Amino acid sequence: MKINALAKIVSSVGAVAAVTVSALLPTSAFAQEAGVVNVYSARKEALIKPLLDRFTDETGINVNLVTGKADALLKRLEVEGKASPADLFVTVDAGRLHRAKSAGVLQVSGSDTLNKVIPQSLKDADGYWYGMSQRARTIFYVKGKVDPSELSTYENLADPKWKGRICVRSSNNIYNQSLVASMIDAIGVEKTEAWAKGLVKNFAKPPSGGDTDQLKAAAAGVCDIALANTYYFGRLLNSENAEKKAVGAKLATFWPNQADRGVHMNVSGAGITKHARNVENAVKLMEFMASDQSQAWYAEVNNEYPVVTTAKVSDTLAGLGEFTADDIVLSKLGENNRSAVELMDRAGWK
Repeated sequence: MKINALAKIVSSVGAVAAVTVSALLPTSAFAQEAGVVNVYSARKEALIKPLLDRFTDETGINVNLVTGKADALLKRLEVEGKASPADLFVTVDAGRLHRAKSAGVLQVSGSDTLNKVIPQSLKDADGYWYGMSQRARTIFYVKGKVDPSELSTYENLADPKWKGRICVRSSNNIYNQSLVASMIDAIGVEKTEAWAKGLVKNFAKPPSGGDTDQLKAAAAGVCDIALANTYYFGRLLNSENAEKKAVGAKLATFWPNQADRGVHMNVSGAGITKHARNVENAVKLMEFMASDQSQAWYAEVNNEYPVVTTAKVSDTLAGLGEFTADDIVLSKLGENNRSAVELMDRAGWK
């Protein structure tokens, strides 16, 4: 396949136009060259390429990297089918990993190392995907405007006392869908729907933008509470931009549900593609990504929690404090996704 033909595949898949390609090669070169592994990654290049370069330095295995939007890359794998050059699919959120499994674009890796070091709850029960880093989706509040003693659980955010005080992104966002999916598992559809309806009544503004936008809105006085993933907050705290750093300084973290199931956690993860031609190298790369050294590096660079319990947590994350995490088997987030989306729609969560 020529490079221009590969580009046509990209342009033919809606949002795939946003895909960026590193080391773009013809499919034949991807598939047949020895000592390589071909990666489709929804993680931005800056957040994964240094790790891939280190893998190459240590193993001599070259990595061809294609980065893009998560849903676009999944669609691309489906469209390419057997012609896909990809060996490893890296994406964010257990909900999306479950979609990839359900779409039939992954295969079982069978890695004894991964099965040993990654907790059962953070991987697919059948071995189709493994979590590679964790993030907590938690509550952030404006210092001086919210007394943390008023906060307790996710469920409590539906209390009328928070009317007009909460910022959160749209129901189209997979992170929110997975949070709702986890609540369905914990308290059932009926109670979760009642919660969602109460939460919607407490929105300070119509949902728009990403997690960072919610944190900025809280710091700007639009709301008093924001729901967001921890790594977005970590980026603000560590930013060299004075304005972004100031946003982080105005906010504090609260860990909900500490008396029961714990804080909702999710993962970025990876799986071997169904038609991978370099399976052994792809498994080696996943095992490298799950090593203590790689886990600690990623925690430091992207402010995400390791999935391996022996890896070091970054100083930024340690500074947020200790908490009890929900140990739900994350594959349930994907299984409950449709119910979550339908529930959010009924609740009027735009």
